[in-house]
Amino acid sequence: MIARLFPLWAILFSIFAYFMPAPLAALSDWIVPLLMVIMFGMGLTLTWEDFLRVFRAPGVIGLGVVLQYLVMPLAALLVAKVLALPTEVMVGLVIVGACPGGTASNVICYLARADVALSIAMTAVSTLVAVLATPALVWLYLGETLPVPVAAMLLSLVKIVLLPVVGGTLINSLLRARLDRVRDAFPLISVAAIVLVIGIIVALNQSRIASGGALVMLAVVLHNSIGLAAGYGVARLFRFDPRRARTLAIEVGMQNSGLGVALAVKHFTAMAALPGALFSVWHNLSGAVLAWYWRRQEESAEAVQAGEDARGNVR
Repeated sequence: MIARLFPLWAILFSIFAYFMPAPLAALSDWIVPLLMVIMFGMGLTLTWEDFLRVFRAPGVIGLGVVLQYLVMPLAALLVAKVLALPTEVMVGLVIVGACPGGTASNVICYLARADVALSIAMTAVSTLVAVLATPALVWLYLGETLPVPVAAMLLSLVKIVLLPVVGGTLINSLLRARLDRVRDAFPLISVAAIVLVIGIIVALNQSRIASGGALVMLAVVLHNSIGLAAGYGVARLFRFDPRRARTLAIEVGMQNSGLGVALAVKHFTAMAALPGALFSVWHNLSGAVLAWYWRRQEESAEAVQAGEDARGNVR
């Protein structure tokens, strides 16, 4: 029951973090270890075959990465133009749109019962592509040059995602039968960890949220929603199964907003960092709601199937 109410805890904890930011802001160093714990839990649910299956279908990864770099920066520019955002805010929104996927998308895919191996592969590929795609897209839409710290990004990806996931997968492969109780506990641990991460992010960005204004928040919500809808819609158009469609939706709609904030602050202004800061809060909350909804759908489908199987056995 606690895990099923994931969005409620995320929203309530975000409210607490907004009004009492100091205790949670002091835990900023916990974000990376908490994400690593979640990734390790993911690894305990995966096998090497999951990754082999994904890399046997490189077109799916390619489609997701193309959608991410095609939809998100263009959507950012269009939303900024329609809402007549100030130039600095438009710059920040486009930078976020031109960033690769982040580790939060892997967590949300795990909680949403999407294709975690595919999510990790897409995040890795989009991060590699970012060395060319992110500065090229920023230059295309804004006419500005922007160096991207791809080596540091890849190092973070290895540290936060790949090593914990590989470690969990290895242990799962060696001790699969003995891990049932531990494996069943990890969704609850993951929910607690990501709720705490969301709270810390809200606390760290409390002043930006307070000064951001409703219009910038609306832009961020629209930007994220367009990405989620485009990823899911195109995946279903290509007749992908629901798990892969969820994965593409999450990967396209959720960006490495932390990178967006860092690039905006370093190369532009503090105001340009505002969309990235708000995006980092919002995409975790919208992802939490989607993960809850899709997980409920999956569990309902499993319950129906179990009932049909039981009736078939009785007959």
